[in-house]
Amino acid sequence: MLIIRPIEERDYPALYEIAQESGIGFTSLPVNEALLRKKISAAQLAFATTPTQPGPQSYLFVMEDTSTGEVVGTSGIEATVGLNDAFYHYHVSKVVHASRELGVHNTVDILTFCNDYTGVSEICTLFLREKARKGLAGRLLSKFRFLFMAQHPHRFSETVFAEMRGISDENGKSPFWEWLEKHFFSVDFPTADYLTGIGNKVFIAELMPKYPIYVNLLSKEAQACIGKVHEKTKPALRLLQQEGFKNRGYVDIFDAGPTIEADVRNITTVRRSKAVKVSVSQDFSEQDCEMHFIINDKISDFRACIAPVKILEGGEALISQDTADALLIDTNSTVRLAPCAPPA
Repeated sequence: MLIIRPIEERDYPALYEIAQESGIGFTSLPVNEALLRKKISAAQLAFATTPTQPGPQSYLFVMEDTSTGEVVGTSGIEATVGLNDAFYHYHVSKVVHASRELGVHNTVDILTFCNDYTGVSEICTLFLREKARKGLAGRLLSKFRFLFMAQHPHRFSETVFAEMRGISDENGKSPFWEWLEKHFFSVDFPTADYLTGIGNKVFIAELMPKYPIYVNLLSKEAQACIGKVHEKTKPALRLLQQEGFKNRGYVDIFDAGPTIEADVRNITTVRRSKAVKVSVSQDFSEQDCEMHFIINDKISDFRACIAPVKILEGGEALISQDTADALLIDTNSTVRLAPCAPPA
């Protein structure tokens, strides 16, 4: 069975391997031992806290195959961004240059440097290892976060966003960054990406142009990247779009990949979810059952999985002993669940 649980110190070797596999452009997992261990420590602290409102908590989870004990994926939630370190984006908007006397009316796209997502929750750090990319594993690794946020709303903002990896090649060459590098930075994309990943963002504020950039002044290759995702990111983008995430014109400052957002209460999985009591059956039968994404209601002992569930007439959820063991619960415990089948 695949379960989701909070990351632990013993998961460091697996996290380091995932950081290596994720490649350039996956900013939230730099290949740096000190930073990765710091992420694990920060996550353990977040799971141990009892905040009454969103703060600097950084929740990092792993997906474990219980049959082997192997960690096959990771996924995270930042309760807020930009409170301790500035969080940058470009916003794509329009300006009009018009002259009635000359009969000229030109609409031009511009990129404006901003910090508009300050204080907003972010879903991030999702990576599923190649060997585990089958069945509903990828969906579980993404969707459980929405159930966690719905179950503990005081820990997160009302809006959540996700930065999608933009276009770059296998060597980390980003057409969008190439233009910025040539005119402003003199630092290549892999280096800029790595510096950001390890928390060194001062150079952004120091070197990034402070005035809006006219898109039509960029190279054709750079213009073509704006709002587009990396080929390997397309499945994740489609999954979030199905959940109701939309782009409001914000893009990443390095590769121009789209940033998408949603109100937590309007996310499809959240709207279809419900918190129910469970009954554990020792002779459980999957007849008349449906597969569900399920989480317990715990924090430090959080668990999530996919399992068959039978909804009883009284509204309780009937589950097997194996499912109860995986979720660290028993009869009368509370879970939050959502059906795996897409809405009709």
